[in-house]
Amino acid sequence: MNPAAALAVIAGLLVIATLAGVIWRARNGRVRDAGGARVNAQSLGPGVEFGSTATILQFSTEYCGPCRVAERVLGGIASERDGVRFLEVDLGQQPHLAGEFDVMQTPTILLLDADGDIRSRIGGVPRANEVAARLDEIEKESRVAAA
Repeated sequence: MNPAAALAVIAGLLVIATLAGVIWRARNGRVRDAGGARVNAQSLGPGVEFGSTATILQFSTEYCGPCRVAERVLGGIASERDGVRFLEVDLGQQPHLAGEFDVMQTPTILLLDADGDIRSRIGGVPRANEVAARLDEIEKESRVAAA
């Protein structure tokens, strides 16, 4: 291969890798709508209870650094809101849940309404303002449904 062709291949690979990285970064931590499935609190473990308005459910592993960051962010959001509970599930202790909830990365976060319906899904460290906005929507919808 001549030097010009080799440089063109290297430049092409750099462009592709950069685009893949930009796309991954833009999607990571974003709140995405998810629906249809319901989480049963008992399937997560004995004595698990959901929040009266919403629940933030985080799937983690013991050695996941980003999981600790997500835990601090989400725990802080939950502690500031009445009726919102933060739950963390260690997939090392309950690996069967990874398949049940299609967990492909840790942390994976599910935002649940009071009935346990999955309303949103987040892969990676969440953006606090997006989580707060989505919880506002869930809380508002639960007040409307209760009225």
